[in-house]
Amino acid sequence: MLSARNQFKGTVKTVKLGNVAAEVVVTVGGLEVVSMITRGSAESLALKVGDAVTVVIKSTEVLIDK
Repeated sequence: MLSARNQFKGTVKTVKLGNVAAEVVVTVGGLEVVSMITRGSAESLALKVGDAVTVVIKSTEVLIDK
């Protein structure tokens, strides 16, 4: 169990592997969440388009604008 409260179920839309990092786009409802993770992590998770995943957001700041 993770201590982060902001956890959202979603579906992998794209995975772009670079030499060191991977950009992963996940669709959560009508939103897209983009995450940069290490290539090694993406490969360890065997991420591919269509996978069901959980997006976990843990941050020291959350900004709100109006």
